Amino acid sequence: MLAEIKGLNEECGIFGIFSHKEAAQLTYYGLHSLQHRGQEGAGIVVANGETLKGHKGLGLVTEVFSDGALQQLSGTAAIGHVRYATAGGGGYENVQPLLFRSQSGSIALAHNGNLVNAADLKLRLEQQGSIFQTTSDTEVFAHLIRRSMAPTLKEQIKVALTYLEGAFAFLLLTETELYIALDPQGFRPLSIGRLGDAYVVASETCAFDVVGATYEREVEPGELIIISKEGIYSERYAEKRFRSICSMEYIYFARPDSNVDGINIHTARKNLGKRLAFEAPVEADVVTGVPDSSISVAIGYAEVTGIPYELGLIKNRYVGRTFIQPSQSLREQGVKMKLSPVRGVVAGKRVVMVDDSIVRGTTSKRIVNMLREAGAKEVHVRISSPPITHPCFYGIDTPTKEELIAATHSVEEIRQMIGADSLAFLSEEGLLEAIGRPKDSKWHGQCMACFTGTYPTKTYHE
Repeated sequence: MLAEIKGLNEECGIFGIFSHKEAAQLTYYGLHSLQHRGQEGAGIVVANGETLKGHKGLGLVTEVFSDGALQQLSGTAAIGHVRYATAGGGGYENVQPLLFRSQSGSIALAHNGNLVNAADLKLRLEQQGSIFQTTSDTEVFAHLIRRSMAPTLKEQIKVALTYLEGAFAFLLLTETELYIALDPQGFRPLSIGRLGDAYVVASETCAFDVVGATYEREVEPGELIIISKEGIYSERYAEKRFRSICSMEYIYFARPDSNVDGINIHTARKNLGKRLAFEAPVEADVVTGVPDSSISVAIGYAEVTGIPYELGLIKNRYVGRTFIQPSQSLREQGVKMKLSPVRGVVAGKRVVMVDDSIVRGTTSKRIVNMLREAGAKEVHVRISSPPITHPCFYGIDTPTKEELIAATHSVEEIRQMIGADSLAFLSEEGLLEAIGRPKDSKWHGQCMACFTGTYPTKTYHE
């Protein structure tokens, strides 16, 4: 995927395990399988029944846990986190899990998502005397827990959760228990699995396959799950609302081998391609997908149209993250570092270039130019999502509305700007039908806010 160049990044991925003697090692493998959800930082906290101990750092999972760091973490329960830092949210102090110690015991927190009312809550807490050590939403939750007057930690967590608005999948680890919570809309994916007598929880089911766990079920929106030596216990802290899982999970964030809300990602993307072929066919000689997320889509498009699918673009998997910089000029250079056209495939051909989205338009323009420089006779761009016209407030680092090219330009204007011979986006109806959502649900089971501007919650950004 080229999300880091486009300016669309998932906030993070989380993994937890309870009652396994190799908890830290399995969490390491789980985080490695979730690395695509965040490459800026990683961390693991383990519990041995008496204390919590953690290690975290900036960089990839393999970098953070080199030089024997993993061997220093012994315990039978653990939570881990991989992070992508949104604007202003970088720095070591914001790398999770966040570890808090007090006279009544320690807690470690890992969070995927974004609290839309975090600024309001933080201001209120500071007025009451709280002092914050990070700029992370996650720390707000910790303060709310500790300020609750409820008699038990479980009740304190339930009270704190009721103050939160937006997208959140939380893992909370104590010396003896693992707590799991998902927001009432269920914006973020979160699943539970089993590995022998151990329980496993992860942002994506692909992590279960890596550690050898079997999938049990999805965490329900508004559900609080407590795992201890007594077993697993579940209750509701909020009423389940219309499911609003992020559409971008299906379009490009999740790995193709994951299932999100019971839907396989590769199958969903292939269906997106099939629907795109139905909505926007074109006469061409070859279909190619922009690696990695669009390959499944391109296969579906080729299957329906009968146009051969070929590897017209190759991704360089060994480019360091230092090449992916936020400035416009370096972002454009980053496209060349990440992708190479296969001249023998595209030269003299009419090419259908399938991609998952257009954000600023910079990336698409560079890829179209690369294909033309490699000899492509025509370049027809097909996008497996509707135009992104509104920013996300639920944990995806989208640019401001002014930076979103589709917010201020028509499809024809975008086509001219990126230099394509034709351009078509998938319709909103096509997206929902291809993924397999019911038409009669208010939110269709998915959040479509970045396409429609209709947000499932108050955004605090009006």
